[in-house]
Amino acid sequence: MSRSELSDALFTDLYQLTMAQAYWQNDVIGDATFDLYFRNFPPNRSYYVFAGLEDILNYLEDFSFSDRDLTALESLEIFDPGFVEFLSMLRFTGRVRAMPEGTLLFAEEPVLEVSGPIIECQFAETFIVNQIGLQTMLATKSARIVHAAQGRMLVDFAARRTHGTDSAMKLVRASYMVGFAGTSNVQAAATYGIQAHGTMAHSFVTAFPTELESFRAYGESFPNSSTFLVDTYDTESGVRNAVNVANEMKSRGQMLRAVRLDSGDMLELSTIARGLLDEAGLEDVMVLASGGLDEYSIDELVKAGAPIGGFGIGTRLGSSEDAPSTEFVYKLVSFEGAPVVKLSSKKANLPGAKQVWRESVEGGLMRRDVIALEHEPSPSPTAAPLLRNAMRSGKALAPHPDLGEMRERFQSQFACLPYRYKELEAAPRFDVTTSDALRELTDNTQQQARERTSS
Repeated sequence: MSRSELSDALFTDLYQLTMAQAYWQNDVIGDATFDLYFRNFPPNRSYYVFAGLEDILNYLEDFSFSDRDLTALESLEIFDPGFVEFLSMLRFTGRVRAMPEGTLLFAEEPVLEVSGPIIECQFAETFIVNQIGLQTMLATKSARIVHAAQGRMLVDFAARRTHGTDSAMKLVRASYMVGFAGTSNVQAAATYGIQAHGTMAHSFVTAFPTELESFRAYGESFPNSSTFLVDTYDTESGVRNAVNVANEMKSRGQMLRAVRLDSGDMLELSTIARGLLDEAGLEDVMVLASGGLDEYSIDELVKAGAPIGGFGIGTRLGSSEDAPSTEFVYKLVSFEGAPVVKLSSKKANLPGAKQVWRESVEGGLMRRDVIALEHEPSPSPTAAPLLRNAMRSGKALAPHPDLGEMRERFQSQFACLPYRYKELEAAPRFDVTTSDALRELTDNTQQQARERTSS
């Protein structure tokens, strides 16, 4: 049976199904609330950028097991036929509260809350953690690169290096959300309404008798959108060949868009390239750089004054090389109206439905976040709630915002994040605290759990 014949409802860990059957057989069907939150940040991350909510809401709205899904479950020969029949009618009927996409988030605070019958909420865990973890990781890596580039153009070149096609598509959306200009991924550009960017490969240059002829042929095909890759043989001579062809194009009323460096000492070579272009009166031709770049190398180049107008980012972006995983966890915090906690060492959770408040100081800079119980009042006049109602009775409450709105949200929030939290290395931890009422509830719930365990 091919994957295309199965629905996303079957994208779940087996223990979600076995727990669900045990719940069903024991009539454990009460309402539950689950929190999604980030347990621990890497030492070089002060913030993450929330992404992936749209996919979660679409998944929950469409949740149902198809006939082929049920056939696949029956083939495992471990499930009660009555439970399989129950699954055939199962739909998500619950509620979702979440931070909007593009919101900055910090460790320990809930970014998404799912409430409803426990079986429905439990089933959602695998898909939610997978999608939010991936997209938030990629959005955050992209945001760090945007910060390092200090306004220079950024293009995603990572499609061939990401961990699968779904990851490549989600990267384009996430990177654009935080400030990238576009992508080399044509399908993703068409899907999300984003500009597609491309240059040429070394194979194109080597397929012609000379580098000059390859540039000339490409320029004739794309008279106003060409970027020449100049490091196939010798970068300086490549730039000189690009200058010759650019002048030929200029005489015809056309314009070379850019030259691209893909290897070598980027500071030295970009300086040489910029000098040759300017000397020829080609000040409008941009110098682009690619090849093993990330926020650290871009930061060094920018601080050194490299005359590079834009960067193409591939492998280290697509894999989030320095932090390639996230510690998002999805935990039960309330069942049948009672708070629930886990007491495991270093893995305890905060009980109950909650709200996250973001406090600011004069001028709008972020001061701290306060995790409180859902219905507590604002902790201060400057505090704004971050968790919003996104779904009720299994239906999204509003159309999904477009990427432009998410991009503006991220930019406005990032501008309000104090600069010290944007450091690429050894970033400090943002102040996240809990309200008095939540601390009291946590203490009481933990004590009750210990008493139940000891008895």
